[in-house]
Amino acid sequence: MPDRPEAMALLFARADFPWWIAGGCAIELAVGRELRGHGDLDVLVLRRDQAPVRAALADWDLYVADPPGRGELRPWHPGEVLRPPLHDVWCRRTPEAPWSVQLMLDEAEGSWWVSRRTPEVRLPIDRVGRTNGTGIPYLAPEVQLFYKAKAPRDKDEIDFEAVLPLLDAAARAWLVGAIGVVEPHHPWLRRLLPVRRT
Repeated sequence: MPDRPEAMALLFARADFPWWIAGGCAIELAVGRELRGHGDLDVLVLRRDQAPVRAALADWDLYVADPPGRGELRPWHPGEVLRPPLHDVWCRRTPEAPWSVQLMLDEAEGSWWVSRRTPEVRLPIDRVGRTNGTGIPYLAPEVQLFYKAKAPRDKDEIDFEAVLPLLDAAARAWLVGAIGVVEPHHPWLRRLLPVRRT
C-alpha cells in the first residue's frame, strides 16, 4: 500500500528543504479528488538536499535503483551521496513492509529547478510546486505533465484530461515549450495550444 500525502507531510513537517508530492497524486491534489488507484507515492526532492532527506528517512529501509531503469535495487547507505544518473530511491518503512514511496531526485542550479531530462527545461524553484488547502506541497501540474509526456500510459492520459481545464495561460505556455524541447510533435501539444478564431 502506498503512503498517503498526509503521511509525508507529517514526516517532513520540520523539513528545511523543498519537497513535493509528485506523480498521479500531485494531479489529484491539483484537481481536488481521487482519479485512480496508486501503487506507490511519488515524492520529488532536489538532489542537493539529499543529505537532510536521507536523515529524515533514517528509520526507513531505502534502496536506490542502480543502474536506473533496469529493475535492480541496492541499499542507499547513510552518508552515501547519490550522483547522476542515479535518481530513484525506493522506500519502505521496514524491510518486511511493501514499498510505499518512490523518492525522486531532481537537479537545481541556484534558485532554479532544472529537469534531469534536459537542462533546457527549467523553472524558478518557487514556481515548481503548489500547496493544497491543508498545506501539502505538490508538483505544479505543468511540471508533472512534462514528466508524464515522455511516454504517456493510459493513466497519464487520465491525469492529463483531468487537469487540463485547470491550466492557465502561463502554465500551458511553459508546458508547450518544455514538451517542444524534447518532442516537438507530441500529441498533447495540439490540446495545449489556444484555439485561434478566424
